[in-house]
Amino acid sequence: MSEPRRLHPIAAVSNVLKTLKDSIIPILIIVVFGNSEGKIQLFITIGIIALILISGILTWLRFTYRIEEGELRIESGLIIRKKRYIPFERIQSLDLSEGILQRPFGLVKMTIETASSGLEAEAILTAISKNEAQQIQDILSQSKNAHIELDEQIETEQKEEQILYQIKPGELILLSSTSGGVGVVISAVFAFLSQFAEVIPYEKVFDELSVFITGGVMLISLMVFLGFVLAWLIALIGSVLKYANFTVRKVGEELVITRGLLEKKQLTIPLHRIQALRINENPVRQAIGYASVYLESAGGSLKDADSSKVMLLPIIKKNRIREKIETGLNDYQLTDMFVPAPKRALRRYILRGLFISVPVAVILLYFFSVWGLFSLVFVGLMLILSYYRYKAAGWTIIGNQLVLRSRFISKTTVYLRKNRTQSISMKETYFQKQNQLATISAKAMSGSGATGGDVVDLEVEDVLSIYKWYSYTPENTE
Repeated sequence: MSEPRRLHPIAAVSNVLKTLKDSIIPILIIVVFGNSEGKIQLFITIGIIALILISGILTWLRFTYRIEEGELRIESGLIIRKKRYIPFERIQSLDLSEGILQRPFGLVKMTIETASSGLEAEAILTAISKNEAQQIQDILSQSKNAHIELDEQIETEQKEEQILYQIKPGELILLSSTSGGVGVVISAVFAFLSQFAEVIPYEKVFDELSVFITGGVMLISLMVFLGFVLAWLIALIGSVLKYANFTVRKVGEELVITRGLLEKKQLTIPLHRIQALRINENPVRQAIGYASVYLESAGGSLKDADSSKVMLLPIIKKNRIREKIETGLNDYQLTDMFVPAPKRALRRYILRGLFISVPVAVILLYFFSVWGLFSLVFVGLMLILSYYRYKAAGWTIIGNQLVLRSRFISKTTVYLRKNRTQSISMKETYFQKQNQLATISAKAMSGSGATGGDVVDLEVEDVLSIYKWYSYTPENTE
């Protein structure tokens, strides 16, 4: 692959669609606020679309890539020619996906991530053949194994891949129906409608709607319920399409995750790049004994969070997590034994819940009188949540591994290895000092920034013992 190659022509279509998506708001503004006769904005709109089309084609023509001297070399740019040489030893992962543009032509999109990717991926090959993608992966693998002795290399090549997890149809439905995507769908609808505030006569609509509401409260309630059901169905279908065929394989010292129905995606995570392990239990899944497991990886970029915060086990019975982790990630030891927050911390958790909920309830009672009484339910729910937040707070140390457990709404357990932990900080407010309590915060670095865990109102002596464990002393190093 030493000769410069172009991407498949479908990459030009991808460029055009991406630019159109980024330009949709300016185009809508021109259409809405243009000349009343519509001639000027029509010509401007056609001109913008023509420029986008020409730019997409020229961008494709000017983009070439090749492999030469142990580097992936990419040249691009319409006016200013840019050359990017990426040594294979700097590449952390090659992630593949098959979108609706690539799949009909048997193509894939390859995302190249390095440790210094930052805001964006190091490079993206929008449309290449599966054969070319495999060649690049093979060359990368050979480059990374160049320093291994021959017998070790043969042993590595002979290793069979091991399937650690494969989602079942029932688990896929359960994952999709408990994902909380309804709020995302509703927010997206409101965000979309807000773009047309100058076109849609919202005031007139709301006036007519208020008259309609006074005449049929039950009908409105039914419509709201049906709206939520529709949003739930949309979220369910979207989640099914995203996580269908979710499979985790261990190949040598890498985890390979594949998922997706319409858009197939493949992520490769080297085991040595894993920074932390996170187990998440939202209230619904926790009630039926299920949880989700995430990996925090040093790869990825801020704009591609999927490559840094990786869903390892989308939904799984909690009592099966230990088996899967011990098989795939030998460095992590799971535990159910935690040092809890002291009993005197409960009062502070309850007070924080009241501090948030009581002012809201008072305001609603003042403005809505009888209907405002429903706000007392909110106060009760906050008190219950505060109690469960207190019950979730805990920590433990297992050898060179720190485990922090806490809850906001979902219960989160974070496993941090000492050699991957970037910092540990302790905070004491005035009121915490009066009660001999403190907050511990531990951070590791991932591709999307700092990650880790915080636990509020632990015993001061416990926090100091974590500090002592982490501090650098000759007898306390890994």
